[in-house]
Amino acid sequence: MLYLLLYPLHLAYPPLNVFRYITFRTLLAGLTALSLSLLLGPTLIRRLAALQIGQSIRDDGPAAHASKAGTPTMGGTLILFSFALATLLLADLNDWYVWIALGVTLGHGGIGFLDDYAKVRRRNSKGLPGRLRLAGEFAIAGTAAMTLYCCSGHGGQLTMPFLKDVRPDLGLWYVPFGALVVVGAANAVNLTDGLDGLAIGPVMIAGGTYAVFAYTAGHARIAEYLQIPFVPGAGELAIFCGALAAAGLGFLWFNAYPAQMFMGDVGSLALGAALGIVALITRQEIVLLVVGGVFVVEALSVIGQVVSFKLRRKRIFRMAPIHHHFELLGWPEPQIIVRFWIVSVVCALLALSTLKLR
Repeated sequence: MLYLLLYPLHLAYPPLNVFRYITFRTLLAGLTALSLSLLLGPTLIRRLAALQIGQSIRDDGPAAHASKAGTPTMGGTLILFSFALATLLLADLNDWYVWIALGVTLGHGGIGFLDDYAKVRRRNSKGLPGRLRLAGEFAIAGTAAMTLYCCSGHGGQLTMPFLKDVRPDLGLWYVPFGALVVVGAANAVNLTDGLDGLAIGPVMIAGGTYAVFAYTAGHARIAEYLQIPFVPGAGELAIFCGALAAAGLGFLWFNAYPAQMFMGDVGSLALGAALGIVALITRQEIVLLVVGGVFVVEALSVIGQVVSFKLRRKRIFRMAPIHHHFELLGWPEPQIIVRFWIVSVVCALLALSTLKLR
């Protein structure tokens, strides 16, 4: 919005030419999103508390979590508002990739909102029926994947990390694959959101990483030099990712241990879906497994726990997701959080190395 209004004026006022640079607009979008989240956070916390929109704790969860009951939840609305507004202000709104990314993100945020509302209304940890929620997620993600398959120009080809000449073509199977990437990322982040600041840290790191992927994929010369797929228009998603990471940083101010508010499903589902759709657009789908290594481990710990108990009547972990396992081993909550952040940084560095090691 601001970009479309101010950049055309650069002929009369040359300093406005700076708006042509994606790097500048990414920085400005990040500062805007951060400022909005820091300014609006206290008001949102007071409003959520006044409406008695508090967190419901699982009956089978760690005993230490009982004290967190009633903490304001649905704080993910702060992240969504801050980064969506910053993106709308500073991204090129003629770029259809921006609208797809925003649509998928806010669509999953809407599903998360309904899930959180159901929990608040019932005063327990059970939200929407699982099948209904997944059906909505796959409908949104499938529509986006079909649009990319039909309109993006690359068809169903995948980019394999470390292997520049290996690009398997899934054909029409790319649509269910793409939907699975988005829905899987959304629910993996949702499972990770169990401790104060645990999920938002890796989300910020992954968002910053995909800002780099988006910029390189959208820059013809850099993409050619790095021998990665060139995706015209994908560079604008660097602004989207930068705003997402910065909005998350502002939210972390209030979500750091001990948390003043939780993001809820409205935040976790939306943020995971945002990472998934950006991975599809930038054609770095497989690398998402590396960038989101913490999310992958969290999701696999739940799957493994369920499968093991059904087949063997034995549990692999003391409790799943795996962060609860470490809690029950006696690790202090802040220690678990910071160590998971460290692992996320390592995963991000490994993922970025795939740009050159090919």
